[in-house]
Amino acid sequence: MSAVLFDLDGTLLDTAPDMVAALEQLCSEEAQPAQPFDLARAHVSNGSIGLLNIAFGAPWQDQFPRLQKRFLEIYESRLDVATVLFPGMQELLDTLDGAGLSWGIVTNKPAFLTEPLLDALQLLQRCAAVVSGDTLAERKPHPAPILHALNQINAVPGRSVYVGDAARDIQAGAAAGVTTVAATYGYIQPGDNPSDWCADHSIDHPGDLLSILAGRGMISANAS
Repeated sequence: MSAVLFDLDGTLLDTAPDMVAALEQLCSEEAQPAQPFDLARAHVSNGSIGLLNIAFGAPWQDQFPRLQKRFLEIYESRLDVATVLFPGMQELLDTLDGAGLSWGIVTNKPAFLTEPLLDALQLLQRCAAVVSGDTLAERKPHPAPILHALNQINAVPGRSVYVGDAARDIQAGAAAGVTTVAATYGYIQPGDNPSDWCADHSIDHPGDLLSILAGRGMISANAS
């Protein structure tokens, strides 16, 4: 059986508006200047610690546990205020569902944020597997989360695909033996070049994935 797996932040969902808004509120509470949206957006895939690093930096390192706890409290309170599927992703998921091709999510985001967010966007019941950052002892770039999701779907790595917007996604996918796809429309950090990740494919838009799936015989050419 085949499957398509997605990273969450920066690949399936545009979560940056809500995550950056949470960071802005935290900066205001701590009397720190807010970061430019585009700069913060590029670091969203690195989660709360990545955002704290750009907003607070080394002088605040000893306070990161407190800051992270507060950031997560703020973010949890506004998970789905402005978060949406990336343009073209709804149509892609509809095509996968119509073709009977299972899809799932493998993210480093913790489950207490992942599952309520997916539920709020009516995606939790649609996907065949959800593996969060604390589902297993290992996180990406370890391949275990991807293999765990494939096992839940009863899918074979060699016939499956993982799409992500960070080097660790591609590393995890390659180690798991799936076809890797770099989502260049996602949260790419300044100076980071997706072509250096050695993904099997790259896409500039979610709909570009359909031709890759058709080429691998995972969907019909007509579906793409």
